[in-house]
Amino acid sequence: MRLEGWHIVIIVVLAILLFGAPKLPGLARSVGQSLRIFKSEVRQLKDEDVPAKPATDPVTGAVIPPVRPAPAAAAAGAAAAAGPAAGAATTGTPPTAVPTPESTGPASSQRD
Repeated sequence: MRLEGWHIVIIVVLAILLFGAPKLPGLARSVGQSLRIFKSEVRQLKDEDVPAKPATDPVTGAVIPPVRPAPAAAAAGAAAAAGPAAGAATTGTPPTAVPTPESTGPASSQRD
């Protein structure tokens, strides 16, 4: 079935009757925007389907030994020697005091 000139005229007349003349420009604008979005999505899907190029450098098979971190005991000893204020300066948080039974006083021990 071929679309001829009079088919298009009938479609335009039906569109004017159904939607009204003032709404047609907005309708055409939204249809055009939807088609642009659809085309861009199809283009993105086609770009994703392109296989990745194989690497040009062959793998040599060389094994590199891992770098070992400093022992934890030595790192903890250095932090303890620096004092609690040094730890607060590096973390960005102030040191907090932990309440002990002696610092809370006798009033807290008398609660039932």
